[in-house]
Amino acid sequence: MVFRKPPDGGWGWVIVVVSFFTQFLCYGSPLAVGVLYVEWLDAFGEGKGKTAWVGSLANGIGLLASPVCSICVSSFGARPVAIFSGFMVAGGLMMSSFAPNIYFLYLSYGIVVGLGCGLLYTATVTITCHYFDKRRGLALGLISTGSSVGLFIYAALQRELIDLYGLDGCLLIVGALSLNILACGSLMRPLESSDSPSPEKTCVDKVPDQYFVYHEKEKTVEENISILEKGYIDEKCVNNVPDYKPDSILNKNVLTSINVNEKDTYKKKVVERTNFCKQLAKRKWQLYLNYWEETVVLFKNKVFSALFVAILLFDIGGFPPSLLMEDVARSANVSEDDYHVPLISIIGIMTAVGKLTLGILADFKWVNTLYLYVSTLIMTGLALFAIPFAKSYLTLAMLSGFLGFLTGNWSIFPYVTTKTVGIEKLTHAYGILMFFAGLGNSLGPPIVGWFYDWTQEYDTAFYFSGFCVLLGGFLLLLAALPCWNACANQSSKLPPNTYSYKVASNA
Repeated sequence: MVFRKPPDGGWGWVIVVVSFFTQFLCYGSPLAVGVLYVEWLDAFGEGKGKTAWVGSLANGIGLLASPVCSICVSSFGARPVAIFSGFMVAGGLMMSSFAPNIYFLYLSYGIVVGLGCGLLYTATVTITCHYFDKRRGLALGLISTGSSVGLFIYAALQRELIDLYGLDGCLLIVGALSLNILACGSLMRPLESSDSPSPEKTCVDKVPDQYFVYHEKEKTVEENISILEKGYIDEKCVNNVPDYKPDSILNKNVLTSINVNEKDTYKKKVVERTNFCKQLAKRKWQLYLNYWEETVVLFKNKVFSALFVAILLFDIGGFPPSLLMEDVARSANVSEDDYHVPLISIIGIMTAVGKLTLGILADFKWVNTLYLYVSTLIMTGLALFAIPFAKSYLTLAMLSGFLGFLTGNWSIFPYVTTKTVGIEKLTHAYGILMFFAGLGNSLGPPIVGWFYDWTQEYDTAFYFSGFCVLLGGFLLLLAALPCWNACANQSSKLPPNTYSYKVASNA
C-alpha cells in the first residue's frame, strides 16, 4: 500500500480524540491501581511486596514488550490491534474480579491488561504519527495527557465504586467501561491509498544485491541437481503409478517415460528456491548483526550509557509513590475526615500539568533539555527523601503533587534521547531505553514493598528510592558535563611536530 501525505488535520483530529480516550480508558485503572492495591492487601492477606507485583506488572509489561507491540502494529495495522487489545484490557479486568488468589491477578491484571495497554499505546502513537507531520508534537502531547487524566478520574471513580459495589463489582464495571475502546479503535481509519498500488517484485528481487556477496564456496547447479535426482525420481514414480497396478512401483519402464525437459525445469526451480532461502537467511542474520553492532555503538556513547542507568534507577525509585501512596497515608494514620481527594488523583492531574509545562520549556532555545531532565531527577530524589517526614494529609498531598509534576518529565524524554544519539538513531535508542524503563516499573514497587515487609515501615524504603533516583541523576549530570567534550577535542588535535611536518612538505 502507498501512504498519502499526512494531512495535519481533517480526520487526523478525530484520530487525536479517539486516541486520547483510548489511553484514558486503558491506562486509567492500571495507573490508579494504588486504590485497588489497598483492597487486595485486605482481601488476600499477602505481603506488600508480593501484592505490589500486580500493579508493577500492569505498568511495566507493556514497556518490556514494546518490540513485540511494534511488530504487531506494523504487521496488522493500528485499527485491528486496537480492537483486539480492547478485548484484552476489558477481559483482563473482568477476569480479575473472579481472582481466587494473588497469583491469578498476576496473569489477569498484570500480564493481560498490561500487554493490552502496551499494544494500545503503540497503536495510538503510530496512527497519530501517520496523520500528523508539522503538528505531530502537539498531537502526541494531546493524546499523552489521556493517561494522566485517566489516572486522576479513575482514582476517585474506583474508590467510589468499591464503596458502592465492592472490589469485584468495581473491576466488572471498569472492565465494561473499557469496552468503549472497541468503538475508539473502529474509528482509527488507516491513512493509505489503494488507487496506486506499488508494483510487485519477485521473491529474488526483494533480497538486496549486497546480501548475495559472501565469500564461501557455493554448490553449482549441477551438484544441487544431482542431490535432488533421487528425490525427484521417487516423487514422479509415485505420481505416475496406476491405481489398479500396485506392483508397478518397481517397474523401471516408468522411469523412461519421464519427460527430460520437465525434469530439468523442476530441478532448476527447486535449486533456485533453495539458493534464495539461503540468501534470505543470510540477509536476516546480517540484519541481526547490524542491530547488535548499532547497539554496541550506542553504549559507547557515555551520555547514552548514563541515560540508560538513570531511567532504570528513576523508574525503580520514582514509580512506587504512584502505586503505594494510598497505603503510605494509611500507614501514617491519616484520618479519613481529612482525606478530601485521593493522593493518586493529585499525582495524576499534576503529571498532566508537568507534561505540558516541561514540554513547553523544552521548546525554548535557551533551555538545555538534558540539564532540565537532570534537574527533575535530582528534585524527585529529594522529594522521595521527604516522604518519611510527612505525617499529615496536607504534607502528603503537597509531596504527591510535586512528585506528579516531576514525573511529567516523560514528555521531554524523547527530546533528551534525540539530543543524545541524534534523530537517525532515535527509534533504536528509544526502544532500548523503554525496555529498561519497563524493567524499572516492574521492579520498583515490589522492592519498596519488600522493604516494608522486612522493616514494618516505609521510611527505609523511600530512603532507598530517593538514593536510586539521585544516583541516576548525578551520574547523568557527570556524563553530560561539557568538560568531557573539551578534553575529547583537545586529545583529538594533532601533535605540533606533525603539523610542522605537513607544512614543510607542502612547501
